[in-house]
Amino acid sequence: MVATATHISDSSCPLIRMEGVEIDFGRQRVLRDIDLTISRGKTLAVIGESGCGKTVLLKTIIGLLRPTRGLVRFDGRNLAELSERELTKQRIRFGFLFQQAALFDSMTIAQNIGFSLRQHTDKRVDEIRYIVLARLAEVGLPENILDKKPAELSGGMRKRVGLARALALEPEIMLYDEPTTGLDPIMSDVINELILSTRRQHPITSIVVTHDMRTAQKVADRVVMLYPLPRLRADEPQIIYDGPSDRIEQAADNRVSQFVRGEARERLMEMRQLNGR
Repeated sequence: MVATATHISDSSCPLIRMEGVEIDFGRQRVLRDIDLTISRGKTLAVIGESGCGKTVLLKTIIGLLRPTRGLVRFDGRNLAELSERELTKQRIRFGFLFQQAALFDSMTIAQNIGFSLRQHTDKRVDEIRYIVLARLAEVGLPENILDKKPAELSGGMRKRVGLARALALEPEIMLYDEPTTGLDPIMSDVINELILSTRRQHPITSIVVTHDMRTAQKVADRVVMLYPLPRLRADEPQIIYDGPSDRIEQAADNRVSQFVRGEARERLMEMRQLNGR
């Protein structure tokens, strides 16, 4: 059987709540005073420049990083109060599509997709194969790639295999870290459509970290934008936009609208001023 947590969910509370979360790496602070709630069944996109803390936010949500200050509640429970064994049980409820798919190079595609099933369940070989084939079909890949190694596939195919692997245990929450990075526009949109179809086919909550505005606006109900701390005043919040994906282009904050439109003029001026010091 799948190792599941014994905690009974309270559907009335947010699935994930971050309260005053700060993350420091030595003297460098990456996240500052983050207050964020994520509702069940919704898709949140987290956007922002490289280095603003998007991936750190994901790792904090899943308990791979512990806040320097503040706390993270998952399904009502403070992650800092859980033992490593309890944390492992909670993480099984997550599926994670990594930025570069992070497949095991030495394993076949079939072995990659079935990895979590072998690790966390006592399913028979034929049951695992059935699930592997179902997940493979779900991401639109042919059965004849099962015996191939990741190096034999294109970048877009590897991403889809990574998604199939993440879905194998039927997670409640999907985390996507830059799912379209390195892909051409057509394959990027294939991944976007798969994120949408995953949500339609499964009762799932999704968090998508991306700098791709097409992805953010297409797949998300809500968008949060983080800003790099070194470019903020001490009294400014790090979240500079939190609202519907279809209204972000009308955001009052120029920093948000410039990011959405990909306008670099003011950023270049900042860089020149810094270099001139």
